[in-house]
Amino acid sequence: MDRKKELKQQYKETPIEAGIYQIKNTENEKIFIGSTRNFKTLNGVKFSLETGVHINKALQGEWSQFGKDAFSIDVLETLKKKDDPYFNEREELQKLEEKWLEHLQPYGERGYLLQ
Repeated sequence: MDRKKELKQQYKETPIEAGIYQIKNTENEKIFIGSTRNFKTLNGVKFSLETGVHINKALQGEWSQFGKDAFSIDVLETLKKKDDPYFNEREELQKLEEKWLEHLQPYGERGYLLQ
């Protein structure tokens, strides 16, 4: 019981970090690039794939076809927050995602996104 409380406390103390992640199909090397304002929500992304309700139908189809063991979910980059009153996390996250989309080009045969 103490271990459960310890894990809950550790979860609460983990800082909220935003950034870019990738879901990679290790069978065919196709990738999905996404962004989140809180990496803790990646568990929800995985849950949506496991229950068959992910918004990206191509990714969902292959997740169902190949199974969860054929995929890895990795953080590509954490957003560096600034102590600036004009810092817009949402805009900076969008710029970061665009950078990774341009770099990895996860479209067509290489990924699950439409151009």
